[in-house]
Amino acid sequence: MTPLSATTSCPDLFRQLRREWGNVAWVELEPGVGAWLVMGYQELLTITRQEKLYSRDARNWRLFQEGVVPPDSGLGPMMFWRPNVVGADGAEHRRLRRPLDDGVAAIDQRRMRRAVETMCRQLIDGFAERGSADLVGEYAAVIPMLAIADLFGLDTDQGHELLAALRALFGSAEDSQAGNRKFEEILGGILHARKQAAADDLTSRFLAHPDLRGDAEVLQSMVVMISAGQETTTTWIAQTLRLMLTDPRFAGRLRGGRLGVDDALDEVLWRDPPMTNMPARYALRDTELGGQRIARGDALILGLSAANSDPRVHNGDQTIELGNRAHLAWSAGPHVCPAPIPARLITRTAVETALHLLADLRLAVDAAELTPHPSPWTRCPASLPVHFSTALIGDRS
Repeated sequence: MTPLSATTSCPDLFRQLRREWGNVAWVELEPGVGAWLVMGYQELLTITRQEKLYSRDARNWRLFQEGVVPPDSGLGPMMFWRPNVVGADGAEHRRLRRPLDDGVAAIDQRRMRRAVETMCRQLIDGFAERGSADLVGEYAAVIPMLAIADLFGLDTDQGHELLAALRALFGSAEDSQAGNRKFEEILGGILHARKQAAADDLTSRFLAHPDLRGDAEVLQSMVVMISAGQETTTTWIAQTLRLMLTDPRFAGRLRGGRLGVDDALDEVLWRDPPMTNMPARYALRDTELGGQRIARGDALILGLSAANSDPRVHNGDQTIELGNRAHLAWSAGPHVCPAPIPARLITRTAVETALHLLADLRLAVDAAELTPHPSPWTRCPASLPVHFSTALIGDRS
């Protein structure tokens, strides 16, 4: 059985799995725990839009009910049920979704862009004199957390603590449960502070929102918005920088080429979306999907990257991706990502600022040496080592 984690590090496996299974393949989440990887574009739309058949509520997961998946599994923080918008369907989902949509709508995009640019410049100031840096660990992984933490009223130190906790959570390894506990502990602290004194931030808006009933729902809404926004935006920044530094069509942009940042952003969403695989839907009855018999309680993983490369919608022509936003990088249906606009703002600002300030920017290793951070869900580069000429550092005024 193919491990799900292998699909994030070797996209060629999609073709192999399609030859063996079709557009819905049986894969292994961890030893002894299987699930269906949905790789077809239309099949993915089917399971995301039919919530009365494919539930988001992980309490329907048969392997967990039967004890095959232990309570301390590393899959827990990403796949176990939580009392929040992610684990709800129907009217309950719509109630819990409204605070997120209202929160995103309330973001001052001009203020956010200025704040993100300032954060980027400060981070670059920290390594500019060296003439070298890791644009993942020292840049792409830090910016989204600082930006999102700022929206919720957290300071820089708290943002870095959250980042460390989330790295463990998304790794789905032995330390994922501990990372999850630390993550919620930090958010509980700011929640308590805002109950004592409200401020102009999303924590206070969530506390005042009529659709959220009590501190537990407020906390879980914060968990969803911060965890989803951090990992996905980090990966989008890192993959866009990687593309612009390694692909001749985009690398030329650093020296006056024709394809720019927006083109790179769109291509990444097609080829290396922020979430390669997204957990999960659970079949509410025996059914059929993509020629496979799906049993009640089976878990189905959304193969977002695989669906984008479905030969029925993508013929391999790279020009199809330029300006085309019919990809499934943000999923689809009721649980579609609520924040693609601020995510694009943060990513575009981070990429443009790095390209502007770090003149003569180039990879410090061969592109083939870049490997993804271990995770069954994302394929963010583990590092992006670069050199640049300190004598040519861009205008920092």
